[in-house]
Amino acid sequence: MNADTTGPQAAPHAVVVGGGITGLAAALRLLAAGARVTLLEAGGRLGGKLRAGEIAGAPVDLGAESLLARRPEAVALAEAVGLGGRLQAPGTATASVWSRGTLVPMPKGHVMGVPGTAEAVAGLLSEEALRRIGRDAELPPTEIGDDVAIGAYVAERMGREVVDRLVEPLLGGVYAGDAYRISMKAAVPALFAAARRHPTLTAAVRAVQAAGAAVPADAAGAATGLGGAVFAGLDGGIGTLPGAVADAVRAAGGTILTDTPATALLRTGPAGWRVVTPDRVLDADAVVLAAPAPVAAGLLGGHAPAAAALLGEIAYASMALVTFAFRRADLPELPGSGFLVPPVDGHTIKASTFSSQKWRWVGDAAPELFVLRTSVGRHGEEGWLHRDDEDLVAASLKDLGAATGLAARPVATAVTRWTGGLPQYPVGHLDRVARLRDALADLPGLRLAGAAYDGVGIPACVASAHRAADAVADEIIATSRTAHPGAGHSS
Repeated sequence: MNADTTGPQAAPHAVVVGGGITGLAAALRLLAAGARVTLLEAGGRLGGKLRAGEIAGAPVDLGAESLLARRPEAVALAEAVGLGGRLQAPGTATASVWSRGTLVPMPKGHVMGVPGTAEAVAGLLSEEALRRIGRDAELPPTEIGDDVAIGAYVAERMGREVVDRLVEPLLGGVYAGDAYRISMKAAVPALFAAARRHPTLTAAVRAVQAAGAAVPADAAGAATGLGGAVFAGLDGGIGTLPGAVADAVRAAGGTILTDTPATALLRTGPAGWRVVTPDRVLDADAVVLAAPAPVAAGLLGGHAPAAAALLGEIAYASMALVTFAFRRADLPELPGSGFLVPPVDGHTIKASTFSSQKWRWVGDAAPELFVLRTSVGRHGEEGWLHRDDEDLVAASLKDLGAATGLAARPVATAVTRWTGGLPQYPVGHLDRVARLRDALADLPGLRLAGAAYDGVGIPACVASAHRAADAVADEIIATSRTAHPGAGHSS
């Protein structure tokens, strides 16, 4: 076993555990702060749930395909690693809902599926459901308390059909979870805050919409030519972002080790750490754990059992993506960017994205082909993921045919399984995260970061990475400069 146990260095050493976009962003941030950085990735590939690939020669994302452009963190990271010119707004943002056997245009005038008026969702919901929404204004205010499941709250105010036909498929696309369990405070914080200030849910939705309309397009988005688009992709795929960040980490002097799991985390004195791997030992002044919650729990069990127990309570959903390439000439006309599927209808797929129409770079790279993908599985309903690839392909084709009339055979298919890929945010999630951080407060130089804590989207992961990196950098850089005046500055 090799050991990195060298003597004092001019710059303090930070180890980042986890090579997803969170760990990579944390490593880059720590290097910019003047630390030496070693990043450990247990697998052979960087990027976590961001993965670029190809099908029938066409480039495609095999994981997350877009980022929220109205938050600045991910856009800024892409720009910082030289990808700003490749950011693209969707070619079309017009989606549908496959409800009761019909593709219905996605309604506007809602906040994560919760409408501000009954008229906003006319055409998707039944007349009885529309009348039920209208009765929200007649109900007395609901006492929400510290948190509430968004599905339960919306159903109480507006009826289950709003949840089952709109909130559920929209939230499912983000969390692969159950709207009747998902924390409103964590998943839709602006609506949660507004609902506590307004007597009715419809009034709360309109307040959130009004506040959003008063906010100008994000400056980062405008600067990249995204024109205030809500979401953005990258020419070549969002899956190319991790490689660009990894290149920037190496160029800044960082070390990245793949196929190198952290197997133990040890304290070395009041402020130091030792990270053990199968073939080396790394002494560190700070550690950022950017690995999934179960991995972090295993490493922390001997130092912070209360924190490890809280980490062990974080559940994950598994899902699969089925990607298809068809001959464009064989397909019927397909509407917009794709469609969502309410689980209440009992179909196998939960959504489909028409990649060749949503992303110009896919269509430009393979003009004779049409690439689309479906998603299968959500929390508590992962049985399909144990089926063979051929079963997932066949079930997806059956649903695609029923929804769109598609009858062509694909020229190529690819199944990508994301086991334990999406952390769940049930009621009380933010309180659990706060208690988790309190349980780690006595461990200097150690921070958690990632999708399991403050948001599952790419910008939220980057923000989490920066928060953790900044916190440990403040500790170790300040200590280094005190102990070695003039040290710790990057030249």
